[in-house]
Amino acid sequence: MDSSAAIMDGTAKEFTRWQAKVEERDIISQMHESILGHILSFLPTMEAVRTSVLSKGWIDVWTSITNLEFNDSVPFSGKKMQKEQYEYFVNKMLLHLGILRTQSFSLCLTSYHYEPSMVGAWISSILEKGVQKLHIQYADKVHFPSHTLFSCNSLVQLKLQMTCSLSVPTFACLPNLQTLSISGIKLLSESPIYSKDLILSFPLLKVFEAKGCEWSTKQNLCIQAPLLEKCSMSVWTSLSNDPCKSSIKIFSPHLTDFSYEGDLEKEIILSNPSSVQTASVVIVIDEDRKENMEKLGFQLQKLLTQIREVERLKLLLYKVLVNAADIFTLLPAFGRLTYLQLNEVTGEALLNILHNSPRLDTLVLQNGVFDFNKDALVSTSVPQCFLSSLKVFQFKGFNVHEHELLLAKFVMANAAVLEEMTICTAFWLQYSDIDIESVKEQILSLPKCSSSLMIQFSQVNGS
Repeated sequence: MDSSAAIMDGTAKEFTRWQAKVEERDIISQMHESILGHILSFLPTMEAVRTSVLSKGWIDVWTSITNLEFNDSVPFSGKKMQKEQYEYFVNKMLLHLGILRTQSFSLCLTSYHYEPSMVGAWISSILEKGVQKLHIQYADKVHFPSHTLFSCNSLVQLKLQMTCSLSVPTFACLPNLQTLSISGIKLLSESPIYSKDLILSFPLLKVFEAKGCEWSTKQNLCIQAPLLEKCSMSVWTSLSNDPCKSSIKIFSPHLTDFSYEGDLEKEIILSNPSSVQTASVVIVIDEDRKENMEKLGFQLQKLLTQIREVERLKLLLYKVLVNAADIFTLLPAFGRLTYLQLNEVTGEALLNILHNSPRLDTLVLQNGVFDFNKDALVSTSVPQCFLSSLKVFQFKGFNVHEHELLLAKFVMANAAVLEEMTICTAFWLQYSDIDIESVKEQILSLPKCSSSLMIQFSQVNGS
């Protein structure tokens, strides 16, 4: 054996002895239990618990995991747990968790109906352990521990997709909360004194979303969130016939993205509306409350006046113009508006908006226009945005009505810098006797003010 071979053989033997020593030491078992718990937190919770059968030393390691995910639809050992088994599993987990703070807790219950008090006890237990990220999804009723929630100062992210009532205290502060998302929640007042405002303070909150929630508080609700950037809420008042004159005040000097969906029964007040750059306003009218149309028009004008400095606006009205055709008569000037999307609008209302939007770049009509008076078109002046800024026009829900053809002709004849015009015909036209090709030829033959205009057609609305 030459010297090189001897050296290689010696090196191999030394490596084998080193490997044996490493295996003898069992590095993993020598790790601190908190480190092992952190590692197990990256596994599905049920799989983490199964490590307790590895050896005696691993029996209690799972109690140190900091990220918990419970989902009763996820199979365990290849099959779905029965309801009683799942209840026992969750109860045992929460009872034996260690003293470490829980970083995240997710509870998704979609397979069974549980006792409301039991689910409430689970939520209360995890809140008391100082959870930072909490996500609850459950469609059935729950006895929600409102007081424990508003006392949990450790919360950073909170997402509740539930059917439950949440009692709002006179004052509450969640000092570390950064993201708040609630849906299906009914907000109630904890205080019987109607004259006092309810104040929710979120010093670090940046994103607030409330979807499909019923706001039944009779007091003014004040949300103090100095760092809030995005606010999206659907505000539905109580189904009772009691008049509701309260408001929702949002104190957020840095708010840039604002979305509202509801009936405007509650007034929305923004502390610094000029900071909003993108806004979406969706108004839906309850058929049983048509008598409130005058109030609705006033509230809508107040809201639009607040966000008049917005750059992008989606304004969708449902069952509104049928009952209040003059709702757009008093509109603010949208001096910075470049993008506008509408779904219910009359020709007269559209002209009012266009005249008040001198910098408009893109106009999207989601469902065409209700009517368009030919005399109004003849007598009106050309909107400033037609002369200098409008480049994109999307006409969806095109039904080939005469007033719609008049609008298309008006836009093409006066939009001097228009570059793209898209016409999406209504769905029902593909089953009608109307010759769509002839309609296309008619539109293409209309006079064009812009030499760079490209016209596109789509056979199905929205495609």
